[in-house]
Amino acid sequence: MGGGADAVGLEERSLDGLGTVQMAAPMKQYRDAMKEMVASDLVDIMLMSLSSAEALVQEGIFENSNITPAVRLNDATDIWGYRGASYREKPSIAFNTAKIESALKYSRLGLYSITFYNDLDKDLKNLNAYTQFRESISDTEMDHFLEVFNPAFTINTGDADIGTYINDSIVRCLAGLERLERPLFLKIQYNGARAMAELAEFDPTNLVVGILGGGAGTTRDTFELIEQASRFGARVALFGRKIYKAEDSVEIVKLMRHIVEDNLSAKEGVKLYHQNLTKKSILPNRSLDADLEITDQVLLAEAK
Repeated sequence: MGGGADAVGLEERSLDGLGTVQMAAPMKQYRDAMKEMVASDLVDIMLMSLSSAEALVQEGIFENSNITPAVRLNDATDIWGYRGASYREKPSIAFNTAKIESALKYSRLGLYSITFYNDLDKDLKNLNAYTQFRESISDTEMDHFLEVFNPAFTINTGDADIGTYINDSIVRCLAGLERLERPLFLKIQYNGARAMAELAEFDPTNLVVGILGGGAGTTRDTFELIEQASRFGARVALFGRKIYKAEDSVEIVKLMRHIVEDNLSAKEGVKLYHQNLTKKSILPNRSLDADLEITDQVLLAEAK
């Protein structure tokens, strides 16, 4: 819902009169990847746009499945990152395409996202929009989880780092809510070990912390992120591009689970991933040495 056609990925195609051109891959490719992941039974939640949820639910892929379909219920302007767009250079404006009554036909779980900017006017507008959203689902069977983005650009947080600011913004935002109003869990950016541990340990009965995946990065980035987040208290991981853009989405999720459940190290996970790609005759996007590199700076301090 944020990336337009480009979110599905780009591919080269030959067109009469144009030769070889780069174009967005067909939507079918994206939904086929979702179907494959559901069939693997390796994930607990499949987050989709409403249009994809409609298509896949009507095909019956969630019947007799333990996987919960979930729908993005708002698409504020800070996720509008498609080709040629510059919306993410500015603070988000609350917006939602999906209607609750439509989403309820296909799911009982939805995502709502919010971003804090340390700007009174902008944050008040976004918080009021979140209040209106909660009111809109209060008399329905829809539950929600809350995604809190870091701002896409640097903001002034004084002597506090961004992780501290985000933690306090979340706690303040949710403090006035009774249990039935609260999100089932959070989806936030990993802002380092201290910030993750602080939020995860603050009120674990009422505040279940999960992480978002962010950009694709290296396989080491993916495995290091899930290992560190789990080590410092995260209980949910909601990854999109890190899975979809991997050479083998099912294989990478299998190993993510091994890292969390069986204490497989991130380094060994990368090596095993490459071994399994070779066995399947899948060409890796990077050499093993390149894929063992950590490119996300926030992960370096606690890497093992």
